[in-house]
Amino acid sequence: MKIGIVCYPTFGGSGVVATELGKALANKGHQVHFITYSQPARLDFFSENLFYHEVAIAQYPLFDFPPYETALASKLVDVVRFENLDLLHVHYAIPHASVAFLAKQILATYGINIPVVTTLHGTDITLVGKDKSFSPVVTFSINQSDGVTTVSESLKEQTLDYFTINNHIEVIPNFIDLQRFHNKNHEHFKKAIAPNNERIVVHTSNFRKVKRVDDVVRIFHKIIQEIPSKLLLVGDGPERRKAEELARELGITDCIRFLGKQDAIEEILSIADLFIMPSGSESFGLAALEAMACKVPVISSNTGGLPELNVQGFSGYLSDVGDIDDMASKAIHILTEDQVLQQFKENALIRAQDFELSKIVPHYEEFYEKVVEKVKKGN
Repeated sequence: MKIGIVCYPTFGGSGVVATELGKALANKGHQVHFITYSQPARLDFFSENLFYHEVAIAQYPLFDFPPYETALASKLVDVVRFENLDLLHVHYAIPHASVAFLAKQILATYGINIPVVTTLHGTDITLVGKDKSFSPVVTFSINQSDGVTTVSESLKEQTLDYFTINNHIEVIPNFIDLQRFHNKNHEHFKKAIAPNNERIVVHTSNFRKVKRVDDVVRIFHKIIQEIPSKLLLVGDGPERRKAEELARELGITDCIRFLGKQDAIEEILSIADLFIMPSGSESFGLAALEAMACKVPVISSNTGGLPELNVQGFSGYLSDVGDIDDMASKAIHILTEDQVLQQFKENALIRAQDFELSKIVPHYEEFYEKVVEKVKKGN
């Protein structure tokens, strides 16, 4: 099958999932064409079945904001026509689903009926999509898609609650490549970070307010009062400065390292003992899954899709959003005794194996086939 994938080419969850899905499909023999304004962050290897088409955005004095949506729609029409694509898979509702609808209408004038699958990832529904200025377009675009998927049951329920949807929504969870994400022996690296055998706590995110990075710092402050530990904060974003200032106020900067954006996150996770994700909202929790795959138990909030991923008392613990005391208490329980920590580490990997790439990608292939067949029958 020839598949076009549209996504944001960033380190965010939707872009990562879209890119990893495309790479997995290419490995299975499908021809995959990425169509976006820059090369996706995780599109980092050559394959005869992978192609990248850059969306050129013209700059004109007339426009304060260049018309990206128009340029993307034109590029979709071009790629579908000249690469003979069988299906378009757009990730993130805004603006990709509406752009795909426009492209589909233009392609119809050439006698081409291209099937469109839209995957909803989270903030496109729970945050941006709820904005009244976007809501009519989001609703229309979802209903006009030939197939719709979400990454968790929670996000499906939220979509149905927020919008008037008459389209079927298929739940296909995020997945993990266990060949890349697995625990590696990096004792020399661990010794450099924790020379006195301190426990290593990790948080990775884009440092937006919804990630509650200040909660991570406060939880860690309580942990180190009981257990010698180091905190590695991976990522960057608008809340980083606030987290740095809080660490100074609490007098714990010597125990924290801000590592910025990292490509090889699995190298860092391999030396970690605990992952903290206190988010105010998570449609799935891909970063937590990556940690679990590297045998790192997770302390998370119980919001959104996290309870579908992190099993209470098995792969880690869940707490109410903002309950710093409870998260710290559960973290200390996991970290105090080596035997308890080791059991949680083993359990984290067992849980991650449920989301292994080879188990999830076939669901997308089956869904594609259903959508293509449905569109053919509609002709």
